[in-house]
Amino acid sequence: MAKTLTLRVDEKTYGIFKKAAEKERRNISNFIENATYEYIEKEMYVSDVEMEEVKKSSAKIRKAIDEVKKGKYKIVK
Repeated sequence: MAKTLTLRVDEKTYGIFKKAAEKERRNISNFIENATYEYIEKEMYVSDVEMEEVKKSSAKIRKAIDEVKKGKYKIVK
């Protein structure tokens, strides 16, 4: 079920939303909903490929820390 959300913005911000919504042939609330969703999808979540890279990097860092703790390193000058 759809929920109603009240959002207060200044006139300048409203104008920006209005122009952007008109350009995409959407109403303002639909524009804000979709723009917010797209932002969250892009900025808050990682793809499976990115997550695998994070896991590999974490494993390499853990291995390096263990080697340092065991004294398995050389200081290079």
